[in-house]
Amino acid sequence: MWRIGQAAPLRGCMSIQQMRRREFIAGLGGAAAWPVVARGQQSERNERTRRIGLILGAMEAEDPESQTRLAAFRQGLEALGWSEGRNIRIDCRFGGGDSNRIQSHVADLVRSAPDLIVANGSPVLATLKQATHTIPIVFAVVNDPVGQGFVESLARPGGNITGFTLINFEIIGKWVELLKEIAPHVRRTTLLFNPVTVPYYGSFLRELGTSSQNLSIEVASAPVQLKTDLEPAVAAIARNPNSGLIVGADPFMVTNRGAIIELAARHQLPTIYEFRQFAVEDGLMSYGSDTADVFLRSASYVDRILKGATTAELPVQQPVKFELVINLKTAKALSLEVPTTLLARADEVLE
Repeated sequence: MWRIGQAAPLRGCMSIQQMRRREFIAGLGGAAAWPVVARGQQSERNERTRRIGLILGAMEAEDPESQTRLAAFRQGLEALGWSEGRNIRIDCRFGGGDSNRIQSHVADLVRSAPDLIVANGSPVLATLKQATHTIPIVFAVVNDPVGQGFVESLARPGGNITGFTLINFEIIGKWVELLKEIAPHVRRTTLLFNPVTVPYYGSFLRELGTSSQNLSIEVASAPVQLKTDLEPAVAAIARNPNSGLIVGADPFMVTNRGAIIELAARHQLPTIYEFRQFAVEDGLMSYGSDTADVFLRSASYVDRILKGATTAELPVQQPVKFELVINLKTAKALSLEVPTTLLARADEVLE
């Protein structure tokens, strides 16, 4: 049986009719098994309202992915006895991929001195690291925190920062494998990224290069920094015959995903993305960690810190749940016939 790797197994077989996005509450089912704080213990906290700041750097409040992440985070907190309006207040901020807005949100939250801040995205975490060395910070969905200098090590983060990463680097090569499987004609694939928001792109390229050697696929890179860079970059990729495209979980790419999906369709480029939302919005396919699960799990660290733990005691956690999503409508538009073996491994098939 084909494997995505020990750290990131794909789900088992099911019919296409069953391959629908599992009910969100089912996706959060693990929270039900967590110990719920008894009402008697709440009195020990003197029912003091604890304040949590939360900044999502790449998205707006109305973004479906934002809503999914926040719902998972709240569900995790509630399972541990924390509920808004009773003993916690969550101050949510949305950066929309705008560095000026992110800096303003960070400065405002730090001035308000919350009990803890949850940071989503590298730009947010980088700004927070400069702004405070005392407020505990739990990051969620951040890549390569050691390489970016956010923590000293995964086991011993040090300082006032710890949290939950987005990706295990060993799964990056699977993007090439999956793209080749759904589009066998692909001979060259290009990683589209913003070097400003993805300073760790070198690690991505190394992993992609290693995987592509066994598949006789050439790997290239296309750095972009502005929205206006996207169209010429994608057009240049498409001029090479038998090309495919890889779009990782770059905050810039998330913010501009509509334009990227449209360009990939216009230029008939088979493309794999890291976030499920890209496939939902008519991207061909996605494979990456379950971001709702990452936010669900991050609530456990918030709980422990609010109960007295320090960030230095809490090792950085890596993702444990991964999902493969395939958009059949987009595959048809690209004249691709999706292998039944690939469909059987998918967590979700969109028709």
